[in-house]
Amino acid sequence: MKEAPEFLDGAQVIFWAWSDPPFFVMSSADGMTGVAIHGLAICRYDKGPIYRFSCNAEWNVENDSDFDTAEAAMSGLSGQYDVHKVKWQKR
Repeated sequence: MKEAPEFLDGAQVIFWAWSDPPFFVMSSADGMTGVAIHGLAICRYDKGPIYRFSCNAEWNVENDSDFDTAEAAMSGLSGQYDVHKVKWQKR
């Protein structure tokens, strides 16, 4: 397990999850390559909205989605992976 940093893209990490086999492989913009997503993070910018970040093996953010609450971000549907199998860790 590779613990998430305290901040990702300037947003504070609230919860995080890691999977050695990737949660999923995200297609690149050109559709020719894929990025393995190993880390998921629920983050907040200074008193702003909550985001769920999808991160590569180095905790670089590859994609994000915004939510009203951390709980919604953790349980929000994803067409790429089963959100019910993610084991969230509190930061």
